[in-house]
Order: sequence, then structure tokens, then C-alpha cells
Amino acid sequence: QAQLVESGGGLAQPGGSLRLSCAASGSILTIYGMGWYRQAPGKSRELVAFITRGGSTNYADSVKGRFTISRDNAKNTVFLQMNSLKPEDTAVYYCNSDIATHRARANYWGPGTQVSVSS
Repeated sequence: QAQLVESGGGLAQPGGSLRLSCAASGSILTIYGMGWYRQAPGKSRELVAFITRGGSTNYADSVKGRFTISRDNAKNTVFLQMNSLKPEDTAVYYCNSDIATHRARANYWGPGTQVSVSS
């Protein structure tokens, strides 16, 4: 079994920055692709950014040039650096990953962290 826990959310002003972290823990053998998703009130959950184990990345068009995803495989952690924040970035941000443990490979979600962008 594995767990994902996000941190780093909070309140930011428009144009400001936040850095999210997501740490995986448990009986981990391999962490595959890691992604950040977000869900705003009344909207569906959407992919924000994704990074493969090898470091290849892709981003939603709405965050390209503003957000950067990275990972530290040695620390089982993925990051999301969010710059030039906009009010429409307000959402609960979730970490997601496929993880192989001693029991099986499965898809995991973190509990989420709130990001609010407001003046």
C-alpha cells in the first residue's frame, strides 16, 4: 500500500506564486508517471501537468508557461511551481500517480490541497 500527501497550498494574490509538493510513502517499489490535477467548484477534475519517470512533461494549455512540474525520484516527491497565478487557478489540487508496491501496481490520489487566488 502507498499514500500520497500534498502540501503547499494556500492563498495567493493574482500574479503571485505558490509551490506544491506531493510526497509518496509506503511499501513502494516503483513510482511511474506523476500528475497534478485540479477541481474548481462546480467543475470537473482536470489534468494540470504530468511528468513521466524519465522526466518528460506535458501541461494543460491554460497553465503552459506559468506552471512547472518536476520530480525528485530519490525522495519520491513531485512538485508544481505555480507562477503568475490567476483567479481562475483557484481549485483543489490533487496529486496522482501509478505506484507499484510489494502487493500490486495501482493508481493513487492524494487528499488534495486548496489553492485560492484572490486580491
